[in-house]
Amino acid sequence: MNPIDRFKAMLEAGQDNALLRLTLGNAYLAQGQAADAVLHLRAAVTQDPHYSAAWKALGKALEDTQALADASDAYAQGVAVAQQRGDLQAAREMQVFHKRVLKKLEQEPPTNA
Repeated sequence: MNPIDRFKAMLEAGQDNALLRLTLGNAYLAQGQAADAVLHLRAAVTQDPHYSAAWKALGKALEDTQALADASDAYAQGVAVAQQRGDLQAAREMQVFHKRVLKKLEQEPPTNA
């Protein structure tokens, strides 16, 4: 059984928690399945809004799906959470990722609304 199937079986068995959702999201990211990762990482930050690692992974997954505005929001939230918890390394990393996403957003051509 591959890791994703194993983690999904744990979810189905009722072991739903933020750590399992983060682990499953990261497994999907490792397989290049960012859209599937987003679903589980959103669940992780809903279950534990103070989980900076989950915010960081969610930002990455959203960035990989080209949902740049949402990725920017996730990174910004992650920075705030990490700073509150004193996780300065994670805060610095997400600040770098956030700036990179903001640059990408600035470079996007305007859409006709």
